[in-house]
Amino acid sequence: MRSGETTTRPSTWTAGVIKAAPIALGYIPIGLTYGVLAQKAGLSAFNAIAMSLLVYAGSSQLVAAGLFAAGAPAASIILTTFVVNLRHLLLSAAVAPFLKGWSKGQLAAFAYELTDETFALHAAQFRSRPAGRRPGKAESFAINVTAQTSWIVGTALGVALGQVIGDVEPFGLDYVLPAMFIALIVLQIEDHAQIAVAFITGALSVALLVAGVDQWNVIVATLIGATLGVFIEVGSTQSLWTNEPSS
Repeated sequence: MRSGETTTRPSTWTAGVIKAAPIALGYIPIGLTYGVLAQKAGLSAFNAIAMSLLVYAGSSQLVAAGLFAAGAPAASIILTTFVVNLRHLLLSAAVAPFLKGWSKGQLAAFAYELTDETFALHAAQFRSRPAGRRPGKAESFAINVTAQTSWIVGTALGVALGQVIGDVEPFGLDYVLPAMFIALIVLQIEDHAQIAVAFITGALSVALLVAGVDQWNVIVATLIGATLGVFIEVGSTQSLWTNEPSS
């Protein structure tokens, strides 16, 4: 850059905050929903917000609030939360190859704030850019921190408004998170094979849920869908090699 020139490109931390803005817009109303449900389940304001800080897993927190309201024992709540969150093993494994060179502490901090939505954003950026142009640590952490901060803010608002809001269903807040995640998936689809895999995986997850597999449906469907995607990708690669004209 020549002297006297200025750049309008945002810093890496600012860029991460900007990229996480759509996620934050979805997390605030969903966090509010959780805060209302947690307050009505009998959780104190401190415990409800502490769960968003320490557990930070939307579906698990909603399930935990329901179990707490039903008087379930602590061991049952902890085990259920663990099972629901097993999908994070798949998420972490998928982005791990792109985080080589990070220290163990940085990896732990990154994995701690990794969610379905931030994973979708990270995976799309890591995959679509060459190694030298992938987001750095500051931008990656900014995305995660912004997302969790919005979730905590939403939780605090829900706890505060819990006495006023009687039922969150009329507001349609329960659909905000699925709608946001669908939008993130659509942005990553590049060909017909990915559309087929996404459709089959989603349909399988719903079928398993209807069949009564309500804790493992996402994990099982994801494993089957991912395996199917690998076979399709390998088959496409082999086809390209077979049809390549000889020199």
